[in-house]
Amino acid sequence: MKKVGLIVLTLSVAIAVLAIGLHSPMAQQGPESVTQEVAQEVAQDRPEGAPPAGDSPGGRPGGDRPAGDVGEPIASTEADTSGVLCDASTNVLNEQLGLQSEAQWSCADGQRQLVANGVPNHQTGEQFVGERNPITAQEVNVAMPLNPVARTGAGQRSINPAYALSGVKFNPGTGGRCASDITDVSECSLRPGSTGEWSMEALGQSTFDFGEDANHAHVQRGGVYHYHGMPEGLLSEQNLAGESMQLIAWAVDGFPLYARYGYSDPESSTSALQTMAPSYQLKATPDPDRPSVDLIPMGTFSQDYEYVEGSGDLDECNGRFAVTPEFPQGIYHYYVTDAYPFVQRCVKGTPDPSARRGPSEDGGPPQGNAPPDLSEAAEQLGISEAALSQAMQAAEGRQADLAEVARELGIDEAELREALPPRPNR
Repeated sequence: MKKVGLIVLTLSVAIAVLAIGLHSPMAQQGPESVTQEVAQEVAQDRPEGAPPAGDSPGGRPGGDRPAGDVGEPIASTEADTSGVLCDASTNVLNEQLGLQSEAQWSCADGQRQLVANGVPNHQTGEQFVGERNPITAQEVNVAMPLNPVARTGAGQRSINPAYALSGVKFNPGTGGRCASDITDVSECSLRPGSTGEWSMEALGQSTFDFGEDANHAHVQRGGVYHYHGMPEGLLSEQNLAGESMQLIAWAVDGFPLYARYGYSDPESSTSALQTMAPSYQLKATPDPDRPSVDLIPMGTFSQDYEYVEGSGDLDECNGRFAVTPEFPQGIYHYYVTDAYPFVQRCVKGTPDPSARRGPSEDGGPPQGNAPPDLSEAAEQLGISEAALSQAMQAAEGRQADLAEVARELGIDEAELREALPPRPNR
């Protein structure tokens, strides 16, 4: 942009601020010129070309997934989402499952609230119909901020980073693990809570079968249906044809989640749509102590990928600041992509503490009626309370497998056990 244009823009913004104060930062931004500056702010405080903060995905060797870096708020990214899809609802019979799909969204008191039963409103794999591994109704009660603000740094890890408009959660990671010293793939385990240093991916590999359907989804114990990648059954005909962006979910930090396509020019809603490319790449060399690539090919484990800034369209949380149909002034937002990480593994904003009230993994009621106070434990461990709360909840609340929680957060299990408040039954 020419210097004269910048001067005029700066004077215009200054006049607007003086006139209306700081009530709505997003309202003060111009639709075309602010996106590049804000995108640079979102990515600041990270050395050029360096991977995100953190040692590895889930605390295991060699990965580059964010490790709970909370960062400082970026005021210019504050968004007002209160006028978008506040009354979205789903109430249809899924004839294939014989279950009603129910979801009701609402906005009040600074929160976007979801009350749902977690039943998908589209066709699923036949393997989830019947008595063997059926989808069952859950109790979903989750809130996220109406005025999210992105933060500097590499983002906070999130096990369940978003909820679809239909009320089904996104849960991209797995509990499958392999040890470094295996000599056969049969020595690995797909079961949640498994031991081993190497974390399996559900998608993008063919060594292990997690039983996903055409929506890149499957069922956890307790009948919890959830997405690991692109939820094809949720997508409109226009989006499937590459003719429109589509908001399909809200992330737990309050920012929107879109499917596959974004504008080629982040500042122009009239630019062509293009498939969003993530910025994670397979490592050129396997990590030390990794199981042999002759036994398990690269791309099977989370640690096989590294974030390479600028190699794609998106940041380490699979997001960017750009204009969208719902937010023509620009907003930070995430994408479900066709390549790793498929669904973001971290969030740039701050999840609402009530996000811990999602469905438990065993299909029981939400664990949020009397949640433990984790603030001191989080401070002691050097992570955010929201990240710790969500990790505990995703691993069955107060009965959580603490080894699994420690792996997911990238912290030492002994330190986690020492920091946590005592369980009621011990």
